[in-house]
Amino acid sequence: MADTVSYKELGFVNTREMFKKAMKDGYAVPAYNFNNMEQLQAILTACVKSRSPVILQVSKGARDYANATLLRWMGRGALEMMKELGQGVPVALHLDHGDSFELCKSCIDCGFSSVMIDASSKPFDENVALTKKVVDYARPRDVSVEGELGVLAGIEEHVSSEKSHYTNPSDVEDFVKKTGVDSLAISIGTSHGAYKFKLKPGESVPPLRFDILEEVEKRIPGFPIVLHGASSVLTSYIDMINKYGGKMEGAAGIPEEQLRKAAKSAVCKINIDSDGRLVMTAMIRKVFAEKPGEFDPRKYLGPAREELVKMYMDKNEKVLGSAGRY
Repeated sequence: MADTVSYKELGFVNTREMFKKAMKDGYAVPAYNFNNMEQLQAILTACVKSRSPVILQVSKGARDYANATLLRWMGRGALEMMKELGQGVPVALHLDHGDSFELCKSCIDCGFSSVMIDASSKPFDENVALTKKVVDYARPRDVSVEGELGVLAGIEEHVSSEKSHYTNPSDVEDFVKKTGVDSLAISIGTSHGAYKFKLKPGESVPPLRFDILEEVEKRIPGFPIVLHGASSVLTSYIDMINKYGGKMEGAAGIPEEQLRKAAKSAVCKINIDSDGRLVMTAMIRKVFAEKPGEFDPRKYLGPAREELVKMYMDKNEKVLGSAGRY
C-alpha cells in the first residue's frame, strides 16, 4: 500500500489512556479478535451496549484474509456504525502477534493505533533489539507497542509452541527499560487455541501462576500487563458443537474466576479469540442441523452474530469488569 494514514484520522485511540484507567479502577480492557464483518459488528455492538472500551485485534492471518486496504475501511466503517448505536466508547485497532518489523510498520502506516511485536521465542537480546526497533518507529507516530516475555503453549494461526515457558520475573525490568514498550505480555499458564490443556478424565485445569504475576508487579509496579490465550472455551458452546455434528472432545480453557482475579491486578488487557470462534461455529452448526435446506448466509451468520453479542457482553460484565466504565 503506497499511501499512509494515521489512526487518529480514522477515529481510533492508542491504548495508553485505556490502560491507565483500567489499572486505576481495577479491570481489564477486552481485546477481541475478528476476521469478518459479523464478528466486528458483534464486538462493537456488545461494547457500546455494555459501555466498555475495546481493543479490536487483528492477527497476521486475519489481515491477509480480509485484505489490508479493506480492513482499514472496515475499521472506519465500524466506528461510524458505533455512532449510530449511541454514545461511543474508546476503540483501539491492534496488531496481534506481529512477527516482524516490516509487518508492524505496515500496520502502523495503515492506521493501526497499537501493535504487538512478538519476539518471545528469540534469545533475550534479539527480542530486545527487534522490539526496540518497532518502538522506535511507533513512538514518533504516537502508536502504542506491546512486547512479550515468555512463550505460550498451544496453536493459534501462525503462533505455535508445544511447551510454555513461563516469564522469568528477573528479566522484565531490564526488558521494559531497554525496549520502551507500553505494555508487556507475560506467560503465567494461559495458552493459545481451544485445547489449552491435555487433561485426563477427572483432572481439572491447573491454576494460573499468580506468584509469577505478583513478582512481575513488584519489579515493574504500575506497568500494564497483558494476558494472551485467555479464552475460557465455554462448555455450553463446545457441547453445542458436538451435539450438532462437530468433534471437539477434550477442549478446555481458562476458568473465568481466574480471569476475574487477574483483571483486578496489573493485568489490564486480556485477549480472547477462541471463544468467539466457538460461538460462531456452534450457532452455524445449529442452524445447519435444524434447517438443512438453508443456504442464505444471513440466516446462519445472523444468529451467530446475535449470540456473539451476548457472549461479549457477558465477558465485559462478569469476567473483565470493563462494563460501565465509559
